Amino acid sequence: MNISISKVESIMKRFDPRTVEKFMKFLKSISFFRRMIRDLVQKEGNALMSEIEGSLKPYRGSVEGFAALPEKGRPRGEILGLMRSLRKREEAKWKKGLVSGAVYNGDTSHIDFLNEVYAINSQANPLHMDVWPSINKYEAEIISMTAAMLGAGPTTAGDACGSVTSGGTESILMAMKSYRDWARVERGIRRPEMIVPVTAHAAFDKAAQYFGITIIKVPVDENYRADIKAVKKAVSRRTIVIAGSAPGFPHGMIDPIEEMSEIARGKGIGFHTDACLGGFLLPWIEKLGYEVPRFDFRLPGVTSMSADTHKYGYAAKGTSVVLYRDKELRHHQFFKTGEWPGGLYFSPTMAGSRPGALVAACWASMVSMGEKGYLEGAKKIMLTAGKIKKGIESIPELYILGDPLWVIAFASKDINIYSVMDYMTTRGWSLNGLHKPSCVHICVTLRHTQQGLAEKFIRDLKAAVRFVKANPDVKGDMAPMYGMAASFPDRGLVADVMDVYMDTLYKV
Repeated sequence: MNISISKVESIMKRFDPRTVEKFMKFLKSISFFRRMIRDLVQKEGNALMSEIEGSLKPYRGSVEGFAALPEKGRPRGEILGLMRSLRKREEAKWKKGLVSGAVYNGDTSHIDFLNEVYAINSQANPLHMDVWPSINKYEAEIISMTAAMLGAGPTTAGDACGSVTSGGTESILMAMKSYRDWARVERGIRRPEMIVPVTAHAAFDKAAQYFGITIIKVPVDENYRADIKAVKKAVSRRTIVIAGSAPGFPHGMIDPIEEMSEIARGKGIGFHTDACLGGFLLPWIEKLGYEVPRFDFRLPGVTSMSADTHKYGYAAKGTSVVLYRDKELRHHQFFKTGEWPGGLYFSPTMAGSRPGALVAACWASMVSMGEKGYLEGAKKIMLTAGKIKKGIESIPELYILGDPLWVIAFASKDINIYSVMDYMTTRGWSLNGLHKPSCVHICVTLRHTQQGLAEKFIRDLKAAVRFVKANPDVKGDMAPMYGMAASFPDRGLVADVMDVYMDTLYKV
């Protein structure tokens, strides 16, 4: 909680003046040192950013930039030529399968197919449903197909419904907004709280900030799954929803969704399964015979879900699905106004106008893949993940966190794991650095199932470990930033560093 010095002064007027004077001097000294530390962090952050700015802005100086509109428009052929050259420079890494997550399919024929679908529908906008009713058809069918895949049947969630959003973050935002408004209307809750494990996606923090919901974070157990006892203890009369991940982004672990959702059901509150990462993979992994705990609408306590079509649904970037057990809850998501002079206005999600072409491409991806396509993809991913896990386990200096399926986080008690990540970057890999605990993960996609790639990953990882052991003081590009962020006890100062980072990204 932030309280200004002047506010404290007004409160302290009730107490002995000498005590107040000493206390105020103490407070002001703290304020002074905090400002001094913040200034130092700003300086350090700026220095760090100047060191890595080159990697963030690789085209500066070699490709013409535009800080203002050109006096005369450039020829279309020239513009297309520039974009093709930049694409060629960028696509090599992800096409080779060196990127964690990010591109989940990447097959050239699949991309060409989606691009053609996009071109056919490039002008479509579902806001104008009378002009483009085809987009409404696609969207309704995406929702229905996703709900059926995630356990919505006549005996489970026959009235399941939802919306297509711009991504997992918006899906989570929409669900949390719906619970907030439902709780306000149905239970009179004005100071709502949500309960999530510390490993839940940052989108829940964003929803808490945007919609004025207090976020209560519970710890995870030794297997990096939400602690059930802590969840029970955290429930209060202001709790509107509990959420769990299937799986969580950091360590790839599936929270105990069944137990968590039963707590919610027993208290008459909502439960959201965040299956943004696993929604389009877990059902097929289960069909292949892997052990997958129930996480979807087959559980009576699950009242909403999110699943990203643009991840393992293999759609183009920019689509996700948020689902609800019934239409009553979805009504709290909708925006509508009948008072605007421009006419009756309503929209299902955050945006007004939306790219109908992305909805069409999503529908086309799902229908072209079919169950067989998703099953084949899931089988390849799980076989590759198995090779990678076995390889990591063969490196004595590293250990895997928990027992993940295909998002594999690894750490070390002996060497700087962020230096390992930096070395892997020199070998062309783009991995995810994580905090609490310090570790790195690889999210396995179809790109990684290319022949020999899992073996290359392990060879490079072994080389990285050898290099870091031999050069413990080596300083890479990202290790200093991750190390600094991990070591600061004041997370507000870490946020200051991130401000500097984002400012750098927006430099021309």
